[in-house]
Amino acid sequence: MSLNLLGLGHFNPGNEITNQFLEDLDIGTTDEWILERTGIRSRRTALPLDYIRETRNADVRAAVEAAEISNAAMGANAARMALERAGVGAGDVGLVVGGGCAPNTVSPAEACNIGRELGVETGCLDVNSACSSFIAGVYMLSLMDEAKLPDYVLLVCAEPMTGTVHYEDRASAVLWGDGALAAVLSTKHAGKAKLVGQQLHSDPGGADKVVVPRLGHFAQEGRTVQTFAIRKTTGLYRDMHGSLQDDARNFHFVGHQANLRMLESVCKRCDIPDELHHSNCEHLGNTAGASSGSVISQRWDHWKKDDDVCVVGVGSGLTWGSYLMRFEEDVAA
Repeated sequence: MSLNLLGLGHFNPGNEITNQFLEDLDIGTTDEWILERTGIRSRRTALPLDYIRETRNADVRAAVEAAEISNAAMGANAARMALERAGVGAGDVGLVVGGGCAPNTVSPAEACNIGRELGVETGCLDVNSACSSFIAGVYMLSLMDEAKLPDYVLLVCAEPMTGTVHYEDRASAVLWGDGALAAVLSTKHAGKAKLVGQQLHSDPGGADKVVVPRLGHFAQEGRTVQTFAIRKTTGLYRDMHGSLQDDARNFHFVGHQANLRMLESVCKRCDIPDELHHSNCEHLGNTAGASSGSVISQRWDHWKKDDDVCVVGVGSGLTWGSYLMRFEEDVAA
């Protein structure tokens, strides 16, 4: 089943963690070291910069209280942009699906917190699949009975990832940024694009490779995870290109924004030209499940009716997935 995309929205908080800020923390990293390994120059955080300097976020429980904007509020801000672009009111939404790596509450579902921020009264639930949460949400909706889905579904992925980082750990500190992504989807009303070719795969044997404990800091086996991400992203892109590429259309690539060097490796392996590859991790860092879609949202007014966007994501689980965003109208028209 294809899903119609009516609107897409993103949000990133204003506080900026530059490479110089991390260098000044004296954790054994420099701007040159970070750029060489990740290609990331800066990230956004909901945390006050003084809080990070003074506490290094040693207690992740304190980060929720210290944040200048809640995770739900970030998600709601992205949702408002998506709804406005779709021309749909919050009261028209018949289902809110949330998801992400580190919700502020395990209970209630973060979707309920976002729904409260938006003032909606409808079904709310989470589909959590770490950095692949948005893709997992798209995949789950594609499996549902079209007749039973409401007219409008709001899919939101809000990620307060800097709150999971111990800022004594340079390997983690250089990667993460905060952000949110939202989409208005429908099977009953036409939109600017269709989502087709949804895939989702997991290898639970690697569940211990990337972990965010409920009351602990983010940790991963960096080299293992990056190798996995490059291999799976390359495979999914080639599969999508082989099955869905149309010579009459542009085949763009947007990958999970783990880091720029990983994405460059995928582009080299798959012969993806620069003009068809889009990213934002250089200035926003890895915003987890919000990352790939936020790239598309930032470029919203540029998409044309002959554009196809191959979106590929990877995450803890280990999980990987993809979908194709096929534009049927010029967005700016």
